[in-house]
Amino acid sequence: MKKESMFKDKVLLITGGTGSFGNKVLEMFLDSDLKEIRIFSRDEKKQDDMRKKYNNPKIKFFIGDVRDINTLENVMPGVDYIFHAAALKQVPSCEFFPIEAAKTNVFGSYNVLDCATRHGVKKIVCLSTDKAAYPINAMGMSKALMEKIIVAKARMLGDDAKTTICLTRYGNVMGSRGSVIPLFYKLIKEGKSITVTDPSMTRYMMTLEQAVKLVMFAFENGKQGDLFVQKAPGATIQTLADAVRKYKNSDAEVKIIGTRHGEKDHEVLVTREEMTKAQDMGNYFRIPMDNRDLNYDNFYQNGDGQVKKYEAYTSNNTHQLDVDGMIELLKEMGEIEE
Repeated sequence: MKKESMFKDKVLLITGGTGSFGNKVLEMFLDSDLKEIRIFSRDEKKQDDMRKKYNNPKIKFFIGDVRDINTLENVMPGVDYIFHAAALKQVPSCEFFPIEAAKTNVFGSYNVLDCATRHGVKKIVCLSTDKAAYPINAMGMSKALMEKIIVAKARMLGDDAKTTICLTRYGNVMGSRGSVIPLFYKLIKEGKSITVTDPSMTRYMMTLEQAVKLVMFAFENGKQGDLFVQKAPGATIQTLADAVRKYKNSDAEVKIIGTRHGEKDHEVLVTREEMTKAQDMGNYFRIPMDNRDLNYDNFYQNGDGQVKKYEAYTSNNTHQLDVDGMIELLKEMGEIEE
């Protein structure tokens, strides 16, 4: 990671910085030559916890909400780079309160982009989710619209703009707040059954450190409007449950409770349509911005007339982990803080 050359004496802002992602970024960047890291969130309790945990003058905390552009005006002066992680992420809660998902994920993201470009921020990396690809739930729909807003803003700015905007899309982050692995650990610790929605359901599996590395890859390589996706293995929920029981040396019963509101059987990281233009960069896919204008006549006249067969990149057709492979990832993930 070329932290010294890119970040020397720069100011990094992390929106939603009190979450799992923000904490991981701090762990990786506190020893870098960044001048300042600004944590922006609306949760004063988590900010106070982080202030005590890290006790580092390089970290500055700002109370605010991406829904309120005035609070963004307070944190934005002097910022060089932004990791935009603020979001409502829980599928069931977004299903019951979809307008709240829209306020944060859609309008809040627009506020970040609007404020950042006016203040001359050099680069913004926005964090999205696999649920934005072929969305069936409110959380995914709000994130999909966020992606469209990001690409539209990038298209309007153009390649020569002072601000470059790109985004990342990743799947299930193991051990993050609200995810299933901490729940499994908790249920085992309490001597209860492990609750599984659908044993055959598949999910991508990636560690929090890999999620941060994806953002860094986008930061280093992203051009205006680019979307970056990291290739990740998948596993069924049954495999995950079996791996957790083996890893924790538990004989807890697995109890099937049925699919929750808004859940997919399989997640999609790259749609079939995106795969038609995706660039394979080894461990990553780069999906460049659709830079066509509204004059489609040029496209019709200049098209190559070929129809090619592509398949979406899903948690069901990616490399599938077995129980032992899943355990290796659990070890890599490490223990989860209370």
